[in-house]
Amino acid sequence: IKSIYQVPQQNAYVVEGLGKYDRTLEPGLAFVMPFIERVAYRHSLKEVPLDVPSQICVTRDNTQLQVDGVLYFQVTDPVAASYGSSNYVAAISQLAQTALRSVIGKLELDKTFEGATTSTTTSSPRSIWLRSTGASRCCAMRSRT
Repeated sequence: IKSIYQVPQQNAYVVEGLGKYDRTLEPGLAFVMPFIERVAYRHSLKEVPLDVPSQICVTRDNTQLQVDGVLYFQVTDPVAASYGSSNYVAAISQLAQTALRSVIGKLELDKTFEGATTSTTTSSPRSIWLRSTGASRCCAMRSRT
C-alpha cells in the first residue's frame, strides 16, 4: 500500500477520495492517505503524436481521395480527460477525421495537391489546426496524401 508518490515532471495524477474526485497531484512529492484515497488516473502532459487512420474523402468536384494523417495533441486538463470522456484519445481521432473530411470536401482535387508544394498554413489541407475545449489541445494535424 503506497502513500507517498513522486509525480514526474510533465505528469499529473488524479486522486479520488472514497470514490469521488478529490484533487490533482502536480509534479513533486505528494501524500495520499491509504484506504481512503487512491490515484485513479495518471496523465502525461506531453505532446503526443497520434496516427489518424486512412480514410476516403470526396472533394468538391466529386473525386475520391484516400488520406491519412498524424495528429499531435496534449492533455491540458487532467480532470476533464479523466471524467469527461470514456476514451478521449478515440474522441480526438474521430474529431480529426471529421475535420479532415470537411476540409477536403471543400476543395477541388487540384487544390489538395497544391498544399504539398506550398508552405503548411492553417488554410492548407496538409496542415489543419484544430481547436478543442476541455481535456486536451489539438496542436496540428498533418495529412499524408
